[in-house]
Amino acid sequence: MDDQSTLVMGILNVTPDSFADGGRHFNIESARNRANEMAAESVDIIDVGGESTRPGAERITIDEELARVIPVISEIKNLVLTNSTGVTISIDTMRSEVAQAAITAGASIINDVSGGLADEKMAKLIAANPSVQYVAMHWRGHSREMQSLATYKDVVREVRDELEERATSLLKAGVDPEQIILDPGIGFAKTSAHNWELLRNIDRLQLLGYPLLVGVSRKRFLGELIGSESPDERESATIALTTELAKRKVWAVRTHAVKAHKDAILVANELGR
Repeated sequence: MDDQSTLVMGILNVTPDSFADGGRHFNIESARNRANEMAAESVDIIDVGGESTRPGAERITIDEELARVIPVISEIKNLVLTNSTGVTISIDTMRSEVAQAAITAGASIINDVSGGLADEKMAKLIAANPSVQYVAMHWRGHSREMQSLATYKDVVREVRDELEERATSLLKAGVDPEQIILDPGIGFAKTSAHNWELLRNIDRLQLLGYPLLVGVSRKRFLGELIGSESPDERESATIALTTELAKRKVWAVRTHAVKAHKDAILVANELGR
């Protein structure tokens, strides 16, 4: 893992209410166009999400989630096949039914913000699909309640221990360790102070031995630091974090933009040679 350059996972939210880009790519044409743009900028992974997980968001039905994401995944799969791009397709979902349909449509990464806690069938599904990678994020509850659960005595130790517990549970369910990727869940049941403490101690989470995905793109804690209410105005701060995370050799960063982050990673790699 040390020799691998940090990957860029591009966010493609097909939702009307996501915090940074809700509604921008909600129909199939705009989603297809955005996927094309990201592919042209050499994105490594496109992460398709149909359910907002912003603080306070209400859950949608399984049928609505499937209707939003599966046509988009099929379009991206056709794009990959037609243009012979190296793009990997990821599905951002907490539901095993949606994950299964996404795998059938062409996804090879399941990005589960609940780490399997929201659906007890998820681990068995991942174990039954050994070619699929699984991102298990640190999670304490659904969007409507998660900020009330942001209580820690030692946030780094507790997040590390809870992630290790999730990984152990996945292994017991038959998931291959090579399938597992962990995510500290920046902004999920975390205050701004918790987020910064985790980012300062990423190396302690890496000691768990699994690749790390880190998603900080345009999040509120960055806005609080730079004094911006607009998610779009937080992009430069996000790029600064991508540069630092690339120096720390995290597996991937999850971002709304692509090219600027690819460039930042190239710079970090060159400086680290």
